[in-house]
Amino acid sequence: MIVFITGATAGFGAAMARTFVHNGHQVLICGRRAHLLQALAAELGAAARALVVDVSDNSSILAALASLPEAWRQIDVLINNAGLALGTAPAHEAALDDWETMIATNCTGLVSMTHAILPAMVKRGSGLVINMGSLAGHIPYPGGNVYGATKAFVEHFTLNLRADLVGTGVRASMIAPGLCGGTEFSKVRLKGDDAAAAKVYEGTVPLTAQDIADTAYWIATLPSHININSIEMMPTCQGFAPLTIKRN
Repeated sequence: MIVFITGATAGFGAAMARTFVHNGHQVLICGRRAHLLQALAAELGAAARALVVDVSDNSSILAALASLPEAWRQIDVLINNAGLALGTAPAHEAALDDWETMIATNCTGLVSMTHAILPAMVKRGSGLVINMGSLAGHIPYPGGNVYGATKAFVEHFTLNLRADLVGTGVRASMIAPGLCGGTEFSKVRLKGDDAAAAKVYEGTVPLTAQDIADTAYWIATLPSHININSIEMMPTCQGFAPLTIKRN
């Protein structure tokens, strides 16, 4: 099985790459940071191939796919993992640049990658697309604004893919995690503030990147007649927030 993983330089993507390779599969690891990709490819050996790609740039996607040797072109599983959150400010104070970057990566990048790879899967009559959503796509919270909206997009794009793919042999799934530690997510969201990022997980036992990787692997290795539409995951320390009430 050949698995194409976006955002594979760290966190979920790197854990997924290790999990698939350690179970005997081949992985195409995709990301923007060449030095991290090269280090991971060196760790994983001949079963991994690194592709420097900016998913928000469709020409970058197409060039990377065109560069693949024939033996690597039959992509069985596409995992659209690249994504990010930027900032926690309320909508009226948020930076437009942050909003545009989240939309370009979480939405445009995901659909561009899917558009590039899906037709060959349908032609073959087999394949799987796994999209990384978030609990934020279901549950609004202060400061979630555009990040939550992009993940709601991911959920509905996945379900609409599923509707289009009925009978083709191609499957579409979404994983929607809640609080997850051991990744760069909060550090990126908080613009490199390590202390603030650490506080997000203080006193908790969050999900781990390996938990997400194990879930993706389980979905990918189910019998081909089973489609997991979506999986919502939370650590046991996390619950549903009460409604915000402004009191005078």
